[in-house]
Amino acid sequence: MASSSRSPADGPARGGTPVRSDRSPWNWLLLVPIVVPLIVPLYNHLEPSLFGWPLFYWLQLAFVPLGVLTTVLVYRATRRSPEERAAARAAVERDAARPTVTRDQER
Repeated sequence: MASSSRSPADGPARGGTPVRSDRSPWNWLLLVPIVVPLIVPLYNHLEPSLFGWPLFYWLQLAFVPLGVLTTVLVYRATRRSPEERAAARAAVERDAARPTVTRDQER
């Protein structure tokens, strides 16, 4: 796999294949639903209760939607633009149409 020093903002790489980087600051938000449930002293209490459930239990269940919302937010913030998706789709189709050369055929 070849690496490139170009950033995605520089546009497509030579040959029309788009350069993709998953290094977005938005990805740091994905730590929130992982780290917050690990801080047990924040919610290791009986009160306030909700429908008779102690805080410890209902807050852990509330962390599930927190994780879903965080994941959706990061996905929406980091997904490709329609132009980048079209360029990537064209590059995949172009690569699929290109005949593959095996090591035996190179010799």
